[in-house]
Amino acid sequence: MLKGLVIDYAGVLTEPDAALLYTYLEAARDRGLRTALLSNAPGAPGPAKNAMSPYFDALVFSGEIGVAKPNREAYLITAAMLGLPAGCCVFVDDSSANVRGAVGAGMVGVHHTTVTGTLAELAALFPAERAHRE
Repeated sequence: MLKGLVIDYAGVLTEPDAALLYTYLEAARDRGLRTALLSNAPGAPGPAKNAMSPYFDALVFSGEIGVAKPNREAYLITAAMLGLPAGCCVFVDDSSANVRGAVGAGMVGVHHTTVTGTLAELAALFPAERAHRE
């Protein structure tokens, strides 16, 4: 059963219409889904991390954990930070190599090409009524 959503930052949450994804993330957390940001960035300053707290249960930066996507360990560490097995998580990234890495680690992969396309895939993977029951 899918209970976690892991999203890349650059190329996904930096889209011009990314506000729709942020709204989705807030609603997903309200429904009980665990959410994480997984970025290959070296880290983020405190104010940036604080700004992300309404949307994510975990902020994971490759520079802080010592491994980068598409290394399998990056996904496993992120799932563990959510308190979930990788098989219960969906990973969204605009890099197909990173999506393949997540799938190799046991996650469900969503290759982001447009915000509306990604939202449609997430709606199919996380139906609102199922999330409310969990």
